[in-house]
Amino acid sequence: MIKLTKLNGETFVLNCNQIEVIESIPESKIILLNKEFFIVRESPEEIIDKVMQYFAKIDLLHRHTVIIKNGNEY
Repeated sequence: MIKLTKLNGETFVLNCNQIEVIESIPESKIILLNKEFFIVRESPEEIIDKVMQYFAKIDLLHRHTVIIKNGNEY
């Protein structure tokens, strides 16, 4: 999930797994897999950076997750 800003200044959180395309028009138009779209203030580069940071955090969480089952650690 990434935090973005609509043109009116309102912020919202978007599930970045649903992004299909980002267009620069000159604002950024984010088109989702279901063909809905959002126009935001952030540049395509900023959006990509936010997505990369999000997935890096998820990867770090995944790497540090320990599962204990029947006394065994995985």
